Amino acid sequence: MINVLIADDHRMFIDGLKAMLLDIPGIKVVGEALNGQEALDYCIDQPVDIVIMDINMPVMDGVAATKQLLKAHKALKVLGLSMHNDRHFVSDMLKTGAQGYILKNTGKDDLVEAIKTLYNGGTFLGEEVSKTLLSSFMKQPHRTPFNEKLSEREMEVLGCIANGLTTQEIAEKLFISKNTVETHRKNLLYKLQAKNTAELVNNAYKRRLIG
Repeated sequence: MINVLIADDHRMFIDGLKAMLLDIPGIKVVGEALNGQEALDYCIDQPVDIVIMDINMPVMDGVAATKQLLKAHKALKVLGLSMHNDRHFVSDMLKTGAQGYILKNTGKDDLVEAIKTLYNGGTFLGEEVSKTLLSSFMKQPHRTPFNEKLSEREMEVLGCIANGLTTQEIAEKLFISKNTVETHRKNLLYKLQAKNTAELVNNAYKRRLIG
């Protein structure tokens, strides 16, 4: 069972998400929070796997809450949620360690896919969000030079990661062991100067390694 906490300052929106997920096997909304501080307090002694985190909230916003949550709970996954399809909002969430970002107009199927993908160790960016990131990076006149050379296998693994595949799925697709996948992942994180998978994909887009 995937235990989900919803953090959003609009009660009506929380109720809507709970209704969407009510009949989904394997997913249970175990709690709700009206701001980032309430999300932190809830996770102190309650079992939570995924936090669906709004960005703009009173008391403590989603970016600050995500940073503190992931520092205190290493296994926790955060799915950023916002009405803002803006590069700065997306980048801020990914830099704090969020593993995914979707918009509030996301449909039920994509929401469920995002939750399951994060739970299984992958990263998930909504289609509109991915397009916004790619478009903004393409428009930037000055890009960070990328001097590290990626091997053909590292490029294959990077492509799989960008598509949201888990370590097990990458291993099966490329006919390599899970340990080998993790080694490539660590090398990619180092070479692309990323702290987590979501930031890895973000940086790869920025350097036009994927797209």
